Amino acid sequence: MKDLVLPLKREYFEAIRDGKKPEEYRLCNEYWTKRLPSPFGIYDRIVLTLGYPARDDHARRLVLPWNGYTIKTITHPHFGPAPVSVFAICVRAAASIGSGKESAS
Repeated sequence: MKDLVLPLKREYFEAIRDGKKPEEYRLCNEYWTKRLPSPFGIYDRIVLTLGYPARDDHARRLVLPWNGYTIKTITHPHFGPAPVSVFAICVRAAASIGSGKESAS
């Protein structure tokens, strides 16, 4: 099983955990284009972490099924004042917080 691990700032981690943020953005650049070659291709799960937690710190991890991404143009303070193209990674599914497993709903 291949995981995409994304460390996040607290505000974004908590918004995703609480169901308020349906997508996580990564800039469309060479680095992310290599890691996300196909919207539904190479990952089974996405692991969102609050910063860089210790391996056994399960409270700071959200493990979700991989649901792909879309490419969007957005304006966001994190990327500066101009519109940019981003990978909008779907993080909508119910998370299993800290268990390392997907929830069985």
